Amino acid sequence: MDSQYIQQMEAAYSLIQQADQIMTALWLKDVLYGWRWWLEVAFTFIPWILWFKFHKKGSKDRLLYAGLFVILITSWLDVLGILFGLWSYYYPVVPFSPAFIPWDFSLLPVITMAFLQYKPEINHYLKAIIFSVIGSFIVQPIFVWMVYYNSKQWEHYYSFPIFLVIYLIAYRFSKATRFEKI
Repeated sequence: MDSQYIQQMEAAYSLIQQADQIMTALWLKDVLYGWRWWLEVAFTFIPWILWFKFHKKGSKDRLLYAGLFVILITSWLDVLGILFGLWSYYYPVVPFSPAFIPWDFSLLPVITMAFLQYKPEINHYLKAIIFSVIGSFIVQPIFVWMVYYNSKQWEHYYSFPIFLVIYLIAYRFSKATRFEKI
């Protein structure tokens, strides 16, 4: 039984390698140095450059803590969505990496941290709703229109409660005050 399982797993890995070779050839031919690629590069680096310049220095650790949560949960959810065929992303910045890197590792965490930092006196539930509306009903449709993202079996309004929960948990992480000393 183990031998058959291992053979089937190796066959599956072979399919992944074949798909990666095809995707890399497409990337070299149709993506590298195109306008969408340059925009993806900008989406990857400019938010972090701006954040490091403008973030509240005394809150850096707690904001990064919240941002790390956003990176981990959004990238995990995107992997699941892609694996289940709910959506797909195009135009990766580099081959051999997911095309959602600019969104999940830069735009979403930096925007979340900016929302957390800006006007902290505003009710966090209201901010979560605004964050979710912008993400679900403005940004996602724009990215579909720009052909960065294909929401195959996913309606934008499905994302609203997910963005809402992500923001509220990130808010909670940003308020953590109890850490044991190392």
